[in-house]
Amino acid sequence: MRKTTARNRLVAYCFLLPNFIGFVIFTLLPVLAALGLSFMRWDSYSPIKYVGLRNFETMFRDSSFKIAFWNTLYFTGLTVPLTIVAALILALALNKGLRSVKIFRSIHFFPHIASTIAVAVVWQFLYHPDMGPINQFLRLVGIADPPRWTASVKWAMPAVILMSVWKSAGYYMIMFLAGLQGIPQHLYEVATIDGATSWQKFKSVTLPLLTPTLFFVLTMNLIYSFKVFDQIYIMTEGGPGRATLVLVYYIYVQAFVNQNFGYASAMAAVFFLLILGVTIVQFRMQEKWVNYLD
Repeated sequence: MRKTTARNRLVAYCFLLPNFIGFVIFTLLPVLAALGLSFMRWDSYSPIKYVGLRNFETMFRDSSFKIAFWNTLYFTGLTVPLTIVAALILALALNKGLRSVKIFRSIHFFPHIASTIAVAVVWQFLYHPDMGPINQFLRLVGIADPPRWTASVKWAMPAVILMSVWKSAGYYMIMFLAGLQGIPQHLYEVATIDGATSWQKFKSVTLPLLTPTLFFVLTMNLIYSFKVFDQIYIMTEGGPGRATLVLVYYIYVQAFVNQNFGYASAMAAVFFLLILGVTIVQFRMQEKWVNYLD
């Protein structure tokens, strides 16, 4: 019996080994190298020089880093709730057994599987201040001076947020839909017998049983929003000015444009701690929420 157990464990470890080796080579070692590089000064062609905490001191005096930090929070703070609300509304609508529901699911899910670069290029055209269909429609309905969208300091970030919500909502809709279909129907029947309204059913039946899915969607959406890059790179390049400068894009600029790899690594380390802290807080909130429902 012990030999069989040991053999089974060995087989399992052999299956896990290739993935573990790939993780060590392509994830763990680069992360450790970046952490070590955050204490160095290196421009890829000069010798590496140890500078201690100077990169971190420079970071907290850097006005662009502060703007990128707050822009990242601004983007995340609006994108996450809007995406969750849109995805949940779509899931609730499609869970009602509408005709051609599979077609509607495919339509809403398509933006997620489309390339972010391609989607950003299309939306960049839609947002064109003069020839874009959005502004042409707004002029048609009587708005003589519509927003200039990605060309405006005020409207550039909302424009990117709207595009991001549109692209992500379908993906999270599928997750919510799976969670909704896992809720036993007899609970709704009991609530109906008790005279519960649609809102009371949602509040007392749907939302509590959808909590695991909701927190998973929240976690994934937060991580995605914090590391937003593609749409910023294509649509605005951090502009106009620094209106859409976010942390990941600023790290990219420092590393691959300015060749300041040590400083970029220091910002990446702070960025990692930010996401780690948000994730820890989120899991603690989940525990409190579950205890509250119990």
